[in-house]
Amino acid sequence: MKIGKKILTLVIAVFLAAVSFAGCGGGQSQPGGAGAGTETETPAAAAVYKIGVIQLAENGAFTDMREGFLNRLSELGYAEEQLEVDYKNAQGDVGTLNTICQEMARSDKNIVVTIATPAAQAYVSQESEIPLIFISVSDPVSAGIMSDLSAPDRNATGSSNLVPVDEIFQMAATLTPEVKDYGILYNTGEANAVSTVANAKAYLEANGYTFREATVTNSSEVQQAAEALAARAEAIYVPIDSMVQTAMPQVAQIAKDAGLPLYGSSPVMVRDGALATVSTDDTQVGAVAAELADRYFQGTPITEIPAVAISDFIFVINQTTADAIGVTIPAAYADAVIMTNAPETPAEPAAAE
Repeated sequence: MKIGKKILTLVIAVFLAAVSFAGCGGGQSQPGGAGAGTETETPAAAAVYKIGVIQLAENGAFTDMREGFLNRLSELGYAEEQLEVDYKNAQGDVGTLNTICQEMARSDKNIVVTIATPAAQAYVSQESEIPLIFISVSDPVSAGIMSDLSAPDRNATGSSNLVPVDEIFQMAATLTPEVKDYGILYNTGEANAVSTVANAKAYLEANGYTFREATVTNSSEVQQAAEALAARAEAIYVPIDSMVQTAMPQVAQIAKDAGLPLYGSSPVMVRDGALATVSTDDTQVGAVAAELADRYFQGTPITEIPAVAISDFIFVINQTTADAIGVTIPAAYADAVIMTNAPETPAEPAAAE
């Protein structure tokens, strides 16, 4: 009996020690939880991270951003089996986008990632408790996604890709100095496009250029709007715009057929046939957002993770387009990224639902 009592006493002591250890944080922390930021915590030791990814439409720029985000998470130590990614594409339909955002807002995701302004706006309007990490919002404040880049206040933060319109038109003045009248093609329903166009018009007016606008509300209108500009303007400019960017190969062909320079706002626009741009790197825009997501996963509240406005710009020129419209690339752009893969046959834009 004495031996039995000693064993019982020992068992109770071990049990109490185990309970005490668990109460002091000995268990594994959850993604984004209060215990996730300890010095010994690493992504490899954590649970599965459920990530919802939303975008309005498919285009090359968004693909580069999405891959930049996921590749950077991998570089930061997140194994493929730790990332449960639920990717949703609204195929250009705003109603579908809103439905996707409603479903994501009520899901069990750790974070939701949106690509470009329309998706970020649609998700933020849900006022979900699931944090948003946005990719590629050129003006988050004007878009109503946050009140201050340095102090997230709507459970959202992310990477902002500024559009350097001054530098774009300065580059245009060097490549095509004869151009004095621009046509601007954009979707009035995208806040990022509207704010970029406002900056572009301010620059053009201040520097003695004239301009005209052609606006669209769905993808089926892009061809006609581009043709109207090509018939009257000396060059065409397209801001960051999900809708127009999806039809960029067709817009580029229209401009090329008219012998006009087409200036874009992202490297993918140039890859799709625009003459040139000054832009952030799309892959970097996604990678920066991944670094913000990592900070959240490691325990930092979203309110303490400022958005990052990326201001590292690259010069991008399409040699094929330059040759087609008779533009000589000056030595000043010897260090520019030169592309030669303009599309041979542009696809017809999808009709809006």
